[in-house]
Amino acid sequence: MKIYYDTLTHNNKDYLVASTNKGLCFVGGENEKLEDLVKFFPKNELIHHNTKLEKYKIEIKNYLSNKPFNFDFEFDLYGTEFQKKVWLELLKIPYGTTTTYKKVALAINNEKAVRTVANAVGRNPLTIIIPCHRVIGTNGTLTGYRGGIEMKRRLLKLENIKLVN
Repeated sequence: MKIYYDTLTHNNKDYLVASTNKGLCFVGGENEKLEDLVKFFPKNELIHHNTKLEKYKIEIKNYLSNKPFNFDFEFDLYGTEFQKKVWLELLKIPYGTTTTYKKVALAINNEKAVRTVANAVGRNPLTIIIPCHRVIGTNGTLTGYRGGIEMKRRLLKLENIKLVN
């Protein structure tokens, strides 16, 4: 499979963006490297700089600049059926709000799968687009994030979400 990738730079941070012919498949955290993309998509042909990525890069940059954005993209999600179910549930979290891993587990009718939900959230290939940064601990604290806790904190602050810690 061919995966087209490019780097978006915003406020001295680099974000790797990648798509297939079907849609957006990867958005990296701050300063993730090509090796991180390869971990998600081993044994695929990676092609640097493709005009297919411009629309994604513009919308992500708008979001990061606190300008109007519209993440109305076709996705090409790769993961287990459970992971995809979790990721699609995360898309329902409104801008400027948070939820918990437990609430996500309840929403997918699997109350006892809180840890498995957390693992699926951590494997989200579309950082920022699928808003895993909006998922916090039940006690209101920040929990792990593929892009790092500081990136998660910045994204929540961008959305005017008040934090406990």
